[in-house]
Parts: sequence; C-alpha cells; structure tokens
Amino acid sequence: MNTMMGLINLEHEHHFFHELTYFRNGASVPFAGRYRLIDFALSNMINSNIEEVAIFTRAKYRSLMDHLGTGENWELDRRNGGLFILPPDWNDPSDISKGDLQFFHNNRDYFDRGKSSYVLISGSQFIANMDYKAAFQYHLERNADITLISTNVESLRSEHDPYFRIEADEFGWVHDITNDKTNSQIFTGVYIINKELLMSLVDQCIARHQDYLFIHGIKHNLPDLKIQHFQYDGYSAFINSIESYYRHNMNLLTEENYRALFYKQPFVRTKVSNQPPVAYREGAHVKKSILANGCVIDGDVEGSILFRGVNVKAGAVVKNSIIMQRCTIEPGVYLENVILDKDVHVTGHQRLIGSKDKPYVVAKRKVM
Repeated sequence: MNTMMGLINLEHEHHFFHELTYFRNGASVPFAGRYRLIDFALSNMINSNIEEVAIFTRAKYRSLMDHLGTGENWELDRRNGGLFILPPDWNDPSDISKGDLQFFHNNRDYFDRGKSSYVLISGSQFIANMDYKAAFQYHLERNADITLISTNVESLRSEHDPYFRIEADEFGWVHDITNDKTNSQIFTGVYIINKELLMSLVDQCIARHQDYLFIHGIKHNLPDLKIQHFQYDGYSAFINSIESYYRHNMNLLTEENYRALFYKQPFVRTKVSNQPPVAYREGAHVKKSILANGCVIDGDVEGSILFRGVNVKAGAVVKNSIIMQRCTIEPGVYLENVILDKDVHVTGHQRLIGSKDKPYVVAKRKVM
C-alpha cells in the first residue's frame, strides 16, 4: 500500500511578525483564539493518514517544542513513526551542505528508516483545512515525480508576493514556475515527491554547493522532471506578515469563513488546555468576537479575538483587537486595532490605538 511520510520545513520561512517572533519562530505564533500556525500543516498531515512527521527548525524553537510536546494531541505519540523535531546537526566535519540541504543531509536517517515511498513537504504559513489524500491519489494516477499543490486567489495582495506561481498545460503538467506577481495560481509550498527522487536531488544539490532543495533541485530541473499541479479550492490564507496575520484573524469573525476553516471534518487539532468556560460577568458586553476558554469579561469586547485566560475588567473597551493568553486589561483601558502578545498587562486608563493596516503590537510580558 502506498503511503506518505510528512515533513514541515521551516528553514525557508522568514520571521516577518516582528514583536510576535521576538521569542518564538513563526510556526508557533498563536492564531484564531486557541491554535498555532503549525497546527494546520500538522493536522492536515495527520488527517490524511500520515503517521510520521518531521519538523526542520533552526532557531527560536523552544515555544514550538512546548506546544507540540510528545505529539499526543495529534496522535503522534506512537511506538512506530510519530513526531520528530529535527534541528540541524553539524557534527559531521565533512559536511558541505548549506541552507535547508543541511537538514536533509544531517537527518537522512529519518527518511531511510521511514517505510513510506513518498514524502509530503509543507511549510507553516499556508493556512487551510485540507485532506491531502485526494492530492496523493492524483499524484499516483498521473505517475508524476512531483505534485505541487496550488490555489487560485481572487484578490492578489502583498502577502502573496514571496510565493512562486504555477504555469501548467490543460493536462496539469507544470511547464514553468515563476515569480510573476500577476499570476493568481499560487504555489502553496505544499508538494508530494517520490522519496528516492527527493534524496537523489538532495545529493545532487549538495555536490553542486547549492542551498535550497526546491529552488535548485526542483525549479532549476523542471524540464527533466514530471511535475503535476493539484488545485485546492477551499478556504485558505497565506500568513507571513503582521498585516496578513491581523487581517486573516479578523476575517474569521465572519461566520462563513470560521465555519469553512474549523467546522469542516476532520477538524484542525491543537494542544488541549483544560480551562473553564468564558465567564461573562454582570455589565459585560460582547459583540461579534471569538473568546477562548478561561476568559473573564467584565468590560466591553467588540470585533475581537481573545485567547485563553484573558481578563477584561469593568470599564475597559477592547475593539477590533487580538489579545493573546493571560493578558489583563485594567479598568478604563481603550484598545482598538491592537495585538497584545501573551501575558501583557495594560494598566488602568491607557489608550492604545492602531490602524487596520498597521495594528499596534505589544511584545509578550510587557507592562503598559
């Protein structure tokens, strides 16, 4: 039976989240009230019957490790397969690899031990609730070397600029991978590749002193490879900046978008936290917002997302804002278009106002 193993490659993802990535990498940035960005890639793999997943991460991964733990919340705490967090290892004095090829070279045993003949590779900045089984079946039916998963976006924004665009013929065969910013067929960073081919391309790239698997191993060898593309048409988002992060969080306040992402089975998984339901005290006013467990609300909340354990005290107003875990908003505070990272304490009668295009961001554990 043909199966896939999973790889979440964080090496190529730049941390453009400013204050939100002072103490964590981009994959572990909280999202939508109770999730992290990596939850979507990881859940998609597990929900597609992938039983072994590796994560390539180079820096600021303590928060990521704390969130993932043993992988039990994704059913990856298993004897065979499971979850592997793989930082680079430079103990080999003969190693000449660079870029993400260092990870492939120094963790080759992960691929050698895996029983699957195919590898699904993903990043963390493409957000969707997607079952990869259909794409895998398509890959097998087309007898492709590689299948790139793409999506067609209706409105191009700056968040799409870093991503490659796909040009394919009427039969789905990819004939070019470009940087054409007018092309709305965007490569999501998710692709399926035959494992033997993957390791062969890794060896070729290292021998040529090249840096990145996808650019130098796949894009530059496009004429010699049989590459298909599989289009995903469901709800999705690309999150790679503060502006896109804020906008896509706010988009989930629309019921249609929230249901498209979170009510679709199988569900997105995350770390379980046992906390009491939200406490709405007398005098609290809440409108069009997402509130996670453990919040205590005495003040006014409108058009906002509150993570677990947030305390909004009487007389405080939170509007169009994202408030992360365990923040405390004292009486008389007014927040609008603001992002507060974890454990921020806003003292009484402060006014913090940003804009929808440039939200005001406060790093974790600050006292304002």
